[in-house]
Amino acid sequence: MKKQFQDFQKIFNGEFLMDSLHTSLYATDASVYRKVPMAVAYPTNERGIKQLVAFAEENGVSLIPRTAGTSLAGQCVGEGIVVDVSKHFTEILAVNVEKRTVTLQPGVIRDELNRYLKPFGLFFGPNTSTSNRCMLGGMVGNNSSGTTSIQYGVTRDKVLKLKTILSDGSEAVFEPLSKEAFLKKTELNSLEGKIYKTINEELTSEEAKQEIWKEFPKPEIHRRNTGYAVDSLLNTSVFGEFYEEINLCNLLCGSEGTLAFTTEITLQLDPLPPQFTAMVATHYETLEACLNDVVVAMHHNLFTCEMMDNVILDCTKKNKTYEPYRFFVKGNPKAILLLELNSNSEEDLQNQITALLDSLKISGYSYHSPVLRGEEIEMALELRKAGLGLLGNMVGDRKAVACIEDTAVALEDLPAYIGEFSALMKKYGQQAVYYAHAGAGELHLRPILNLKEKEGVEYFRKITTDVALLCKKYKGSFSGEHGDGIVRAEFIPLMIGEKNYALLKRIKAAFDPQNIFNPGKIVDAFKMDESLRYEVGREEPIIETLMDFSDSEGILRLAEKCNGSGDCRKTAEAAGAMCPSYHATKNEKDTTRARANALREVFTNNEAVNKFNSKELKEVFDLCISCKACASECPSNVDISTAKAEFLYQYNKANGVSFSNKRFGKSTQLNKMASRFPRLSNWVFTNGFTSKIIKNMGGIHQNRSLPKVSNNSFSKTFQIIKNEHFNKENNNKELIIFIDEFSNYLDAEIALDSFILLKSLGYKIEIIDTLDSGRALISKGFLEEAKEQANKNIAFLKDRVSKETPLVGIEPSAILSFRDEYLRLADDKSSTEKLSKNTFLIEEFLAAEIQNGTISAAQFTSEEKHIKIHAHCHQKSLSNQKVTFDILNLPENYKPTIIPSGCCGMAGSFGYEKEHYDVSMKIGELKLFPALRKSSKDTIVAANGTSCRHQIFDGTGRKALHPVTILKNALLQS
Repeated sequence: MKKQFQDFQKIFNGEFLMDSLHTSLYATDASVYRKVPMAVAYPTNERGIKQLVAFAEENGVSLIPRTAGTSLAGQCVGEGIVVDVSKHFTEILAVNVEKRTVTLQPGVIRDELNRYLKPFGLFFGPNTSTSNRCMLGGMVGNNSSGTTSIQYGVTRDKVLKLKTILSDGSEAVFEPLSKEAFLKKTELNSLEGKIYKTINEELTSEEAKQEIWKEFPKPEIHRRNTGYAVDSLLNTSVFGEFYEEINLCNLLCGSEGTLAFTTEITLQLDPLPPQFTAMVATHYETLEACLNDVVVAMHHNLFTCEMMDNVILDCTKKNKTYEPYRFFVKGNPKAILLLELNSNSEEDLQNQITALLDSLKISGYSYHSPVLRGEEIEMALELRKAGLGLLGNMVGDRKAVACIEDTAVALEDLPAYIGEFSALMKKYGQQAVYYAHAGAGELHLRPILNLKEKEGVEYFRKITTDVALLCKKYKGSFSGEHGDGIVRAEFIPLMIGEKNYALLKRIKAAFDPQNIFNPGKIVDAFKMDESLRYEVGREEPIIETLMDFSDSEGILRLAEKCNGSGDCRKTAEAAGAMCPSYHATKNEKDTTRARANALREVFTNNEAVNKFNSKELKEVFDLCISCKACASECPSNVDISTAKAEFLYQYNKANGVSFSNKRFGKSTQLNKMASRFPRLSNWVFTNGFTSKIIKNMGGIHQNRSLPKVSNNSFSKTFQIIKNEHFNKENNNKELIIFIDEFSNYLDAEIALDSFILLKSLGYKIEIIDTLDSGRALISKGFLEEAKEQANKNIAFLKDRVSKETPLVGIEPSAILSFRDEYLRLADDKSSTEKLSKNTFLIEEFLAAEIQNGTISAAQFTSEEKHIKIHAHCHQKSLSNQKVTFDILNLPENYKPTIIPSGCCGMAGSFGYEKEHYDVSMKIGELKLFPALRKSSKDTIVAANGTSCRHQIFDGTGRKALHPVTILKNALLQS
């Protein structure tokens, strides 16, 4: 087979990868399963897909369609060829405004589609929680829905036409057909004709219809994916006394890629939601009262009816980030319903609110019903989402497991069903968590299990089986929106009966006689408790590290915290910075998920003494720019940046360190030497001949300019000006300014501006300019030297820094090391923890002083200025951008705006390195460079990172200023 694969690779229209890195990365999705494929294919066009189908048919291998790979039930894993269409099938092909339709390829992301459609006044309604990276191909495959299904329906309701490639390589278009057109299709002498003929023969008999009505979920349960939706075909002109045309798209939606390979999708769209919105957040003292009010609330024209319980709410108590989001919560409710109303007029919206409140008052179940508006609505929804995320972010081997989280029942059955469900969870010692699309009768709950242990796997099956039986009792859908996949497909015969299951098998055989499309899903299912991500009863490998990963119980469990949800696959169009290299390449291997998966695979399937000595790890970490976005944006907080530093340290021990990495990692000493002779050094750095030699020796790209050293280091200048009188009253506040190695030698003028600004504002200042943060050492894996430096810094500062005398820094990557890596490096944990809590970015300090009234606008100019702000990645992850906005918004006529950019692309030494230069500039071109080019020349560009300023200059020719310099320049002269 290897030769056949190699021969196919040469002729394939696209990339065809068989290496161990890619096959291991595609062995998992967001489920608990792991199946290593034979190869991974990225077809560039339909011809590539047809080639794959022909190859699969000829060689008896299977094809597993995949887009973002966020499936919770194991739909995207298999042992054949994974076909990833997320990279090339990303075009929006046509929009028909009059008919409100759009035609697109399966790799289009849901949120990006809606951004494209907004100017037309249209949007696609179904909205999964993964909408910033999930793709329409996956939504069709899973028949996705989301929070708005009560108003806009599910994906199946929106699919008008599917262009597909069948299992024999022929093309077929599925779309609405009259009875006559349908019967004409049955006469075709082709695989398509056989499909229509089989459907016609199977569903014509009254006995078959009655069996379907008897066993399938109740028709009023709109969210249902149990098996193939043959029940949806009965209410058509072909099989009943109805006028509705038949459309086999209803069958393909939710079929999980097991019937045909979709290449184009035509969707029915809706007008944009009404302009005016409000949310009623009803509070309940009991869960039963909450559930009883769901039916009451659903008599109103709700756009959202979501429930969260006290377990989720309690997760956000005393949480620094989410405590403000609890502003609307009164008392200690057992449950809250979030009821959203929309209207095209404020008057009508108010009438709807009044009517809803009156109904809730009459029912008498709730005790508090605040009405939320504007940003308050987003905060409430974020609280609900955050609580569940915090609940799922568990340290150790016990995890929240997706298996019974997708049940849906009829609304009138919801209270009784949840009552029995709670009793069942209690039987298994599970705390039931009620996180529900209540208006759709759907409940999301995951039991907490350790699937590394035999007992955990046994409970996995037992709990899933018992919930399936309970769901069947209420004639519910075992899969409401997440699909059957592997975890639930085994229970389809129970849910719809053996006769109907046999019918599904015959339909599958008609579409795919050789079973090449995603086998083991829906019919002839894989066992739900086999092929798990972790080997049951394995001996846990011991991974020794220099850095302290005890907060995750070791670096292996840090990697295992990644559940595969794929938040790192959102593109640059989405909010946030994760993951910059993926934004540029669109390669799975350049995601946080891939890096975590690679660590897990190598640590558990590698017999080497130094498990870090792996070419797979070297490749997967190559484009990680250590931006730290994953540390805050990943819902599981999988800090790959820190893991990369440890990897480099361990890898370098086995393989040595390149001259280039030594040059960058130990740059402080070189910059210090260069600063002794600044004019000569800068001439050497800028002269065409000498700079070319330096770049060649240092592995720097020739198009990259070299950073100049300051004409005088800050340390030199400070000796001259430290005793100058600033004619300001002293406000008796003391602080220590940490002059880092970048600010001292490369940006001395910024360090000087910081001193002058704070001194002019009346602060008592102590300057620390003799310490190195160790940032460059950390970034290149020189962890022994970095640890030594961290210990030195902690020892020097621990008795100087306190709440009353904070440590304030200028360069984000340097000062924020005290709050991040030092906690893993330093030996004196107690002092480091204390120091970290009293260490601040200079913008953080100034913003806090503005807030408490110590600094006022009266101290600054009233001149008008427009400012564009780009914040450093470490600030976005470990602090926030708002503090920079706040200080630049202080002068009364300064008008700052934050550029919604991710990483600038420089990332310390990354953008200098010749092998990374192109990716670096591509990252900059995604958002940052275009935003600056569009701004006027009079607009001030603010960037607090030394690398960011350099990247901005190289990419746009604009000189960016540190926010401190801008604020210093705005001071009124005394």
